[in-house]
Amino acid sequence: NSAMMEPWDGPASIVFTDGKYIGAVLDRNGLRPSRYYLTHDDHVIMASEVGVVPIAPENVKFKGRLKPGRMFLVDFEKGVLIPDEELKSDFSSQRPYSDWLKDQRIHLSELQPKKEPHGFDPDTLLARMQSFGFTTETMQFMLLPMIREKRDPLGSMGNDSALACLSDQPRMLYDYFKQLFAQVTNPSIDSIREEIIMSLECYIGPETNLLTTSPQHCHRLLVEHPILSNEQLAAIKHMDHRGWKTRTLDITWPKSAGKAGLLTALDRICHEAEQAIALGYQLIVLSDREISSERIALPALLATGAVHHHLVSQFKRTQIGIVVESGEAREVHHHCLLIGYGADAINPYLAFESLWQARRDGLMEADMVDDSTIVAAYRKAVAKGMLKVMAKMGISTLQSYKGAQIFEAVGIKDEVIDRCFAGTASRIQGVNFDVLATESMRRHDIGFPEDPNIINELLQNHGEYHWRAGGERHMWDPQAIADIQLATRTNSQETYQQFADHMNNDAKTRCSIKGLLSFNENLTSVPLAEVEPAANIVKRFCTGAMSFGSISAEAHESLAIAMNRLGGKSNTGEGGEDSARFTTMANGDSKRSAIKQIASGRFGVTIWYLANADELQIKISQGAKPGEGGELPGTKVDSYIASLRHSTPGVGLISPPPHHDIYSIEDLAQLISDLKNSNPSARISVKLVSEVGVGTIASGVAKAHADHILISGDGGGTGASPLTSIKHAGLPWELGIAETHQTLVMNDLRSRVTLQTDGGLKTGRDVVIAALLGAEEFGFSTAPLISLGCIMMRKCHLNTCPVGIATQDKELRKKFSGDPEYVVNYLIMVAEEARGIMAKLGFRTINEMIGRTDALETNKAISHWKSDGLDLTSLLAAAPKPHDAVAVYKTIPQNHGLDKVIDNQLIELSRDALENGHKVSFDLPIINTDRTVGTILSHTLVKKWGGSMLPENTINIKFKGSAGQSFGAFLARGISMEIEGDANDYVGKGLSGGNIAVYPPKVSSFVAADNIIVGNVVLYGATSGQAFFRGQAAERFCVRNSGANTVVEGVGDHACEYMTGGRVVVLGPTGRNFAAGMSGGIAYIWDKDNVFRPNCNMGMVELEKVVHKHDIDELYGLIQLHANHTDSTIARKLLGNWPSALTQFVKVMPVDYKRVLIEREKHDEEQETIVHGVMIDG
Repeated sequence: NSAMMEPWDGPASIVFTDGKYIGAVLDRNGLRPSRYYLTHDDHVIMASEVGVVPIAPENVKFKGRLKPGRMFLVDFEKGVLIPDEELKSDFSSQRPYSDWLKDQRIHLSELQPKKEPHGFDPDTLLARMQSFGFTTETMQFMLLPMIREKRDPLGSMGNDSALACLSDQPRMLYDYFKQLFAQVTNPSIDSIREEIIMSLECYIGPETNLLTTSPQHCHRLLVEHPILSNEQLAAIKHMDHRGWKTRTLDITWPKSAGKAGLLTALDRICHEAEQAIALGYQLIVLSDREISSERIALPALLATGAVHHHLVSQFKRTQIGIVVESGEAREVHHHCLLIGYGADAINPYLAFESLWQARRDGLMEADMVDDSTIVAAYRKAVAKGMLKVMAKMGISTLQSYKGAQIFEAVGIKDEVIDRCFAGTASRIQGVNFDVLATESMRRHDIGFPEDPNIINELLQNHGEYHWRAGGERHMWDPQAIADIQLATRTNSQETYQQFADHMNNDAKTRCSIKGLLSFNENLTSVPLAEVEPAANIVKRFCTGAMSFGSISAEAHESLAIAMNRLGGKSNTGEGGEDSARFTTMANGDSKRSAIKQIASGRFGVTIWYLANADELQIKISQGAKPGEGGELPGTKVDSYIASLRHSTPGVGLISPPPHHDIYSIEDLAQLISDLKNSNPSARISVKLVSEVGVGTIASGVAKAHADHILISGDGGGTGASPLTSIKHAGLPWELGIAETHQTLVMNDLRSRVTLQTDGGLKTGRDVVIAALLGAEEFGFSTAPLISLGCIMMRKCHLNTCPVGIATQDKELRKKFSGDPEYVVNYLIMVAEEARGIMAKLGFRTINEMIGRTDALETNKAISHWKSDGLDLTSLLAAAPKPHDAVAVYKTIPQNHGLDKVIDNQLIELSRDALENGHKVSFDLPIINTDRTVGTILSHTLVKKWGGSMLPENTINIKFKGSAGQSFGAFLARGISMEIEGDANDYVGKGLSGGNIAVYPPKVSSFVAADNIIVGNVVLYGATSGQAFFRGQAAERFCVRNSGANTVVEGVGDHACEYMTGGRVVVLGPTGRNFAAGMSGGIAYIWDKDNVFRPNCNMGMVELEKVVHKHDIDELYGLIQLHANHTDSTIARKLLGNWPSALTQFVKVMPVDYKRVLIEREKHDEEQETIVHGVMIDG
């Protein structure tokens, strides 16, 4: 059935029974924990955690886990546990599946293109490119970089151009859609490091009955890549092979038919598609090749969606495959939309032709030797981009993504949605078929003008990516930048008012939803003197999460100083923070960031970092690139930044797209609890990004006991992000904050959380609108940077910022001319502007304004050829209250249950050590509801002793039993904890110098090395300390380990992923994809059977023998410690036969880390030579 059904991505573990059997199956990426015990008295206990049922240790026969993609089955009648291999072998041998595939499957390579021309027509190329909306930016920023970099091109500083539905330009239909992405309810997938589970391979063509099994099920065409070359398309078009044939449908309409011709053409192609099925065709090709001066192309997305949904409505979609031959599609986003709305494969012929011409014009690198090389590079780049977009939603195969419609429309009317994109959310309505036809005709006229004397010899430049006079509107245009910089430098209220008027009222900057709103003038005003002062309002302001690394130390510290002067909050971003900044400066200023961010990379996240925060922010998503991890190019990772991030200098850093300890809302609740334990006085914030359904997600986050929720808009900045994400992912903040506020009020949860929004706030008017839509706090990022000197060059990702803000280049940083006082001046003026508006509207405090959408209305004065169809009713709806006492802002503190945790007992028993530094030791029982054990103890320790903590083994605790989640999370140096028993997921998360040991009960009868002792994602983000596990760990062991040393007796899939430091010794088997993205640290694998290499991801590492004395001593020492701490049988056996055992070890060495070590060694030798030379000369 793989020819018809996609694989199961999860995350889920499913248990099933019919009374005779009971079984379980786990998703193929191992995203849920499934642990089980088999007992001597023939019981099987399986759950997401161990310890749910008390079992005498001596009665346990085996401790296991359900592995990714595996099943197990208990046969009650036979009294046996049937393992995965036996179960699947039995089913797979029941029919000759391999023979069926061999005989029935059609490969694209079997088809011949006949004598179809190559498809390059330079004489008409420019006209066709113009009519399909190509611009100079298409080539400069998108297509040429795709070929050069073989990936989706990067950009920076976010998107400040007009929404497609507010643009004066004839925009592509694709621009009206925004990609959706996974947040909390399921994880995004790492398409780069976990590539082994990703696939673009797809079967296309007619399907048979899913509920039966026959050879005919395999009779489908296998397409290994959704982007077809011209030759592949020709082979499909001319196909007459094993009963398969193809019909081509023309998706152009006669120019003479005018705008009405668009709907007529849609009717025609839907009828022709249905007719093709009746005539026995297996595939149809929707082609716009007939475009000419007399024929206009339908938007390919419109045509594809219309045909797809028409066939679905007629129950005929599975009877034919749809291939699109389009001159319009060229970007990753375009291809994702076409596939998402029903296309099976795409031939972007005009993208190919434009690149072939670029090669002939000398615009390509020397390695692009011919046209076929260009096509291969383009397909590779698109593949990477599409996989990343799919992975944002947690989808790993194109088969699952096809027809899934994982988009929201912004500015499209229901008449279009219902016909072509049924089921897609389009909350503010917008353009209809008539406007879409107008846009198509305007584009067509550029390439084929009415007047034959008009010849457009160049592609247009609309300034979509970079501001250009006369081009697309941008909010940050030169006038806005000049005004804000002059206003903040001179502290001029008059100049600020010029800036605010330009931003708030000028049609040139009215690019977003807030520009369509106006205030209700029928409200009774109050005197300005009665409105709360600006000094109070600015305490609600935060600067955005910009990491030190993405921006310079000077810029990062200026923001922190400014916000501390105001009493607001600055944010570290995900790059950590130098502990020297925790100390107040001599002049009373502070560089300490009040908000410490915890992102998926966990860079610099230690117990000391967490203890020095007023707010701990979990970054689930970022507005400019939701569903993706942060990215810091290697050119920005100097030795100082590498030391703060515990990584390797010169090596680019990519955070995993998901937090590997958040695969569900329950997991998020655990991380919120972990962080609250790490700093009980800090509020816990969760950062989400605006998208349809974010209100429901925020409700879950509130129930998970977050204190604060940030809803980020798609207009936020970024230091580096794929242009596809900057332009096409996430939704405006206005939609997100309104939905979230309304949903929380509706469910009586609004009183439990503080709501903040950011992603394009610039003026006091913006602050007031945000409050009226439901926000209590307000974030600013780009505007403060501009006040410090940023001129929006959008070069942040290149490390070439000319004003010293977004660079680590020492010379460029000297050009930084900003001052914290500029940011202070700016935000005070924003607050004063807000006060003036509040007075006019009759509000004395921010709290009075929250959720008062009756003070907003649609600006009727705005007249725009696209905006007439917009409907903001849902945005301005009053939040329905389930009862009168429902609060609309935070009034009730969350109950984190810290009074009930076992750490209160640990602190009392450790009092002498905490207060006097004396050694203490004690024993305690532990059960799986004891979670995050040792974390409040660690917080108490560092608050007393500071970042140096206590000497090792000052506090020694032995537990017996099954520990709950996050045992030893952020465990501080000076604390040693051991368990005689086992533990669940996240053991040693963020380990900060502490020691952990876990080993089976001494009365156990099983072989420890063959059994599971700890769960998933152990030592995630550990920065220092030691951990020893006598037994095997489950999936994703030591992800992002950046300094801890550990020994374990076997690991599951994806171990040591993204590791940047520390040492890992594995005395047993490993799962797949070991060391993916590993750029630092060293792993030693006991490979006695010589089977490790196929399981190792060799992308960034080399395998070596352990031969250097330092390595041998290090390995021996760690195994000796493992034996001492756990009494490991394997460890003692290896030590007893060391010379022979040593030859069976493999050293996993990151290539970049090796380079750095060699460079250091060379540098040290040179320094030594210099020193000796000086001594000799002296």
